[in-house]
Amino acid sequence: MALAFAAMPAHAQQAPQAAPAAAGAVASPLAQALHAQIDERAKAIEQQLIAWRRDIHQHPELGNLETRTAGLVADHLRKLGMDVKTGVAVTGVVGLLKGGKPGPVVALRADMDALPVKEQNDLPFASKARSINLGKEVDVMHACGHDTHTAMLMATAEVLAGMKDQLPGSVKFIFQPAEESPATFEPDGEKIWGAKQMVKEGVMQNPKVDAVFGLHVSSAYPAGYIAWRPGPAMSAVDQFWIDVTGKQTHGARPWSGIDPIVASAQIVTGIQTIISRQSNIGLEPAVVTVGAINGGNRMNIIPEKVSMIGTIRTYDEGMKKDIHKRLAHTAEHIAESSGAKAKVKVVELYNAVVNPPDLVAQMSPTLERVAGKGNFGLQPKSQASEDFSFYQQEAPGMFFYLGVTPKDKDPNTAPNNHSPLFFADESAMIYGVRAMSNMAVDYMLAAQKN
Repeated sequence: MALAFAAMPAHAQQAPQAAPAAAGAVASPLAQALHAQIDERAKAIEQQLIAWRRDIHQHPELGNLETRTAGLVADHLRKLGMDVKTGVAVTGVVGLLKGGKPGPVVALRADMDALPVKEQNDLPFASKARSINLGKEVDVMHACGHDTHTAMLMATAEVLAGMKDQLPGSVKFIFQPAEESPATFEPDGEKIWGAKQMVKEGVMQNPKVDAVFGLHVSSAYPAGYIAWRPGPAMSAVDQFWIDVTGKQTHGARPWSGIDPIVASAQIVTGIQTIISRQSNIGLEPAVVTVGAINGGNRMNIIPEKVSMIGTIRTYDEGMKKDIHKRLAHTAEHIAESSGAKAKVKVVELYNAVVNPPDLVAQMSPTLERVAGKGNFGLQPKSQASEDFSFYQQEAPGMFFYLGVTPKDKDPNTAPNNHSPLFFADESAMIYGVRAMSNMAVDYMLAAQKN
């Protein structure tokens, strides 16, 4: 979920709230028949779904290295008779299922990559994999649940392929690499990977996608619980670098140089006022965090340079651009006040995930029906980020959460996504299959009425 440094949002500490009631007409006989078929087919494939998930979990792969996973996916989609493209955005796979009747194109997305985390769960299929990440050998684990995403979309593909003659439209299955960032990520390199690269290579075209849906499993909710939110749901994430240059001198004679460490300390404090005193947080919340700062190598030498890196989280595009300007202005002028110089670089990584309210209103009855009474709710805003936002720039898209914490455990204390103890209750996965299948079908059926 949005880069290795994006932790699970604080909503894991909150009880889910009730979602607004979504009024929907009684389903047509055709819709009822298709819904029943989905339920039947999902139940029939549940054991295979679990087997896929365990196999993928035991063999995790980092971003842009998902060759085994991609091969498993591609072979499965070909067996279902789909048009399949491989090597999209390095290791991505796209399958196109053409329905028996004309209609819209619905895209369903799953991410495939794992994280450089050493698994601590005592499971027969626990990961013991190792790989190279940023030039270092690391342990690898599906600590964010992308193994479940991939398995659920594989099962969804089989469910809908078995019904293709009855589908009034087509379904594009997007299996995406590197949502968390590629294993070969270079800090100063071009920031295009995962969803952004897939969009750049035309995944939302030929045929053009009319709507796109995606989900993410979460430890914040009990297994099978579904949560979603209209409007801004997950924050944008940007990364910044600040280099402060002074003049090196002896630590006993600070007046003979320019101290970039003191200037950097003042900058760290100063940029906190961007949110607390300069931004309209009544519009949307925002965060500016310095995550690392480095400078100097000896107790009695004032160094020439200090470098720091950090992250910016926002929901509003206008606020984001304003914070970027204020960050540069604040750092540069604080440094200048002490005779130092600050160089600021900001790289936009992921945009905010924004669920169009009209699409949410249309699809909420589907998720309510799949989840069942008392098993769905309104998702609080999350400070974590997701590159699903790039698909939403190309077509209306809705993203939602699926709970995976065992029902006898407290979601408030369950290990979060990205934890080495993150655990997904496999009983939740059939809800994800049913949700994605039903959303595709119901969107198509609604288009037939319009």
